[in-house]
Parts: sequence; C-alpha cells; structure tokens
Amino acid sequence: MAYASLATGVLLAAGFGSRFDPDGRHNKLLALMPDGTPVAHEAAHRLLRVVSHVLAVVRPGSDALARLLNDAGCDVMFASDAERGMGASLAAGIEASEDAEGWIVALADMPRIATTTIEAVARALDGGASIVAPFYQGQRGHPVGFGIEHRDALMTLDGDTGARALLMSQRVMRLDVDDPGILRDVDTPEDLRNV
Repeated sequence: MAYASLATGVLLAAGFGSRFDPDGRHNKLLALMPDGTPVAHEAAHRLLRVVSHVLAVVRPGSDALARLLNDAGCDVMFASDAERGMGASLAAGIEASEDAEGWIVALADMPRIATTTIEAVARALDGGASIVAPFYQGQRGHPVGFGIEHRDALMTLDGDTGARALLMSQRVMRLDVDDPGILRDVDTPEDLRNV
C-alpha cells in the first residue's frame, strides 16, 4: 500500500444484477473476468490497496459473495433493506461504520478503476475536501469520497439513486483523471468480456 487513507471504504455489492442475468441464477459480481479473477474481488482488491478498512455491503442470501469479499480482506455486512436499492445499501454501510472519519464509496461491479484514481480521491478527502469525485472526459464516475459532515445525509438515503441528489446539491471537488475505468461497470456478459 503506497498511500494509506484515513477514510473507510464502502464497497457496494448488494445489487441484483438483473441486466447481467434476468433469471437471477448467476451473480455478476462472482463472474470471472478474462484473467480469471472474480469481478467483486478485483474491485475490492483495488480499493484495499489505498483504504485499509473496507466494509462490503451485500444483500442477505449472498453467502458466496460475502465469503469472496471477506477472503479479499473486506469486512462484510448484510444489508436487510438492500432490495430497496443502492441508497438503502449505502445508508446501511455508513451507519455500520460509525467510527469513520470519511468514506470512499466504490461499486463492486467496477473492477477497472485505476488505483491511482482511488488514491487521488483519498488524498483529496484526507486533505479536507467535503465531497470528491473523479471525472473522465466530462463525466462523473466512481469512487466518490464523502467527508464526515455528510454522515447524517448519507444515512437517510433510500431507493435506487444512491447519493446522486447529495452530489447535485453540494459543491463537489472535481478530479479530472485519465481513467476510463471510473465509468466502466459490468452490467451485461458483453461488458465482462470488455473489462
């Protein structure tokens, strides 16, 4: 670990991945990338290279995913309200990390974010930024850093929009990065072939 952030990582891994497998038999986060690494393991590994404490939020019944993320080095929590969407999962992760000084929120279906991007977000957050987000070619991506002053707002999130409203209502420190990985998630089997 070249840089160790003071923030707590929150890895959101509680989605249903219905576009990847409409029948719900295969969890996209357990799918293997071309190099044989499971999607969620790679996303966790990259976050853990910068943030020493990562809390992975999974939905109840995702025992194989929970084991994989635990083996990767994450603490794992089951979010009972995960079916309500990303906002509810994020709120659960924030509430479960009450000793955090700030959070770096990443998505488990985004395994190609450069470690240098995660480090840039962490350094800005640790340096006093309130909200930090990376941008690639004008588009905001992940991970996003949130300072402690946003704890209450993050804990009230619900539904499937995550922290989008908070990001639109607050001043965000913009980090322009040369990293298309901040926008590339795995939503379909075709995406998996292209990561």
